[in-house]
Amino acid sequence: MDQTMNQTEQEKQNNSKNENTIEQKPKTVKKKYSIYTALNQLKNGVLDNNPILVQVLGTCPTLATTTSVTNALGMGIAATSVLIFSNLFISLLRKFIPKEIRIASYIVIISGFVSAIEMLIKAFFPELDKSLGVFIPLIVVNCIILARAEAFASKNSPLPSVVDGLSMGIGFSAALLILASMREIIGTGTIAGYPIFGENFRGALIFIMPPGAFIMLGFLVAIVQQLKLSMEKSKSRAEHNKLKEIILNSSLILNSSLIPNNNDQVIVSENTEEIKTDINISEKIETESKNTFEITGEIKSEAEETGEN
Repeated sequence: MDQTMNQTEQEKQNNSKNENTIEQKPKTVKKKYSIYTALNQLKNGVLDNNPILVQVLGTCPTLATTTSVTNALGMGIAATSVLIFSNLFISLLRKFIPKEIRIASYIVIISGFVSAIEMLIKAFFPELDKSLGVFIPLIVVNCIILARAEAFASKNSPLPSVVDGLSMGIGFSAALLILASMREIIGTGTIAGYPIFGENFRGALIFIMPPGAFIMLGFLVAIVQQLKLSMEKSKSRAEHNKLKEIILNSSLILNSSLIPNNNDQVIVSENTEEIKTDINISEKIETESKNTFEITGEIKSEAEETGEN
């Protein structure tokens, strides 16, 4: 009895050890954050997933603050600084914020930085504060900032989150500056208040008004989408050509190395002309066999008809 009890205890211990070894998950090796990944993030925010020209987010401040280059620059710097600092603090606090109240927590963090930037603009740039007006406080509910907080900063470490905020801010600011410069040049003939075409130039005032903002934004989005499509087509063509070259090279190597003979021997051939003649002969044999099959089918059908008669 004692021996049986000892055996059962040993079996239980062995089973518990096996279960522990099964439950132990393999350690995941974290990839180090490098300059290459940071450059990819910058490219993603500025070109591939531009928040305005590709994702079409934050259209309200985009259309309202792009009447001049100075307004667009001020709005871009304010939004970029809010993106950087909000992403940093949300990333630092991501493990302490409950999932149920995460959106409200993000808004509280963002509103703190927005109020600080608003006070700085009022203190040092009163004219910019008058021209931008309500759109600086409205950065709190900007969908670009909330989207990056939810999609990236809440799931990544502080350094990538800061780079993500910087890249999205640069992309947002670049789109604002492009749109504002086009509207200001066509609408008033100036850039940042400085005349380009002289005092007698009469611009199309519609481009300074809201309809002009919609028209110019539509043109810019269409141009960006066309460029993306052309780049994707060129990439697909290059990949297709590479596949063609690989297939041709592989077929030439196989044909030049191994050709089966009737006596199941392998003949090594180095001349491609011989390969072509062999291929032509095989094609002729196939066509002749098809013709013989057709002739035999016709003979059978005629024989059946005569038998019926």
